[in-house]
Amino acid sequence: MAYGAVIVCTLMFLATVSSTDHIVGDGKGWTTNFDYQAWAKNKDFRVGDKLVFQYPTGLHSVLKVNGTQFQNCTKPPLSGALTSGNDTITLLTSGKKWYICGVGQHCTIGQKLAINVLPNSIVPVTAPSPSFVPSQVMGYTNSANGISVNVIKAAMGIIALNCGTIWAITQSSCPKKQMHNNPTTSAALQPTSETACK
Repeated sequence: MAYGAVIVCTLMFLATVSSTDHIVGDGKGWTTNFDYQAWAKNKDFRVGDKLVFQYPTGLHSVLKVNGTQFQNCTKPPLSGALTSGNDTITLLTSGKKWYICGVGQHCTIGQKLAINVLPNSIVPVTAPSPSFVPSQVMGYTNSANGISVNVIKAAMGIIALNCGTIWAITQSSCPKKQMHNNPTTSAALQPTSETACK
């Protein structure tokens, strides 16, 4: 039972730092005559996130290209094209990423996306200087990634509370071991049930 609680707690922690699925173009999807650079401008893309390209099958495709191919709308071999109409690309590395539609002249009329993928890590907070005043930390935000220290503390507190609750539930559902004296082992206490929780 205790192992189950550990697994649940681990999954809960991973869910708090999990990836984001970005539906490219939101409600518009992957289409022509849409400004994907404006769409991506205020989004935060991180390693582990997913890009989901949704479009009517047969009308569009998704090609991963380099920066030059992106600028010139040059199509690489179409054998690498994604064409399902619901294509998901997991962002595995940080850095610039470029995508275009490989159908007709769709790229030249705006069906292309360039993003910058950031590492998926929380920058550690350094120790304060000796002149540090504790009240200064209350509104501190790490400018590198915009993560508030208090938000991280709150998330970790919620995880700890949930783990404690799960542990308490699993412990309360375990039957208590009944003990009795075993005359063959010099009056040592022995459990009477082999099915008791471990």
